[in-house]
Amino acid sequence: MNAIDWDYPAPHIQRQTVDETHLDLMRHTNNVIYLAWVEQVAWDHSHRLGLHWEDYVRLGHGMVARRHELDYLAPTVAGDRLLLATWIVTADRLSITRAYQFVREQDGKTVFRGRTRWVCVDLAQGHPRRLPAEFAQAYRHAMTEIA
Repeated sequence: MNAIDWDYPAPHIQRQTVDETHLDLMRHTNNVIYLAWVEQVAWDHSHRLGLHWEDYVRLGHGMVARRHELDYLAPTVAGDRLLLATWIVTADRLSITRAYQFVREQDGKTVFRGRTRWVCVDLAQGHPRRLPAEFAQAYRHAMTEIA
């Protein structure tokens, strides 16, 4: 495998193998699958940071996607092994921005890049709210890993 040129240092990585269920009629990974993987790797990273759904419920706050930017750079097909990477690149009192980079493990080629702005909301009312201290601490700690 070639060395991977990550967009930021210290990525949080999940491995994913493309299978037949991920393919569209053109036999490439369907674009909606990439969006599902964005959410999957974001949750996995949040869990590593110590934030689980139970914490959201306990605190009465959650993170919702406000904006996705998705760039499909190269097709992937069944059998491709991917490294799904994410980083928290900005955080303010109401939101965080995650960056994503998906790399085909076999050749080190970046096949996808994306960004999501996640906004903190009150779970009961759905209104934007300031990040609880536990969220802010976890997310800012993750940002120091890339600084």
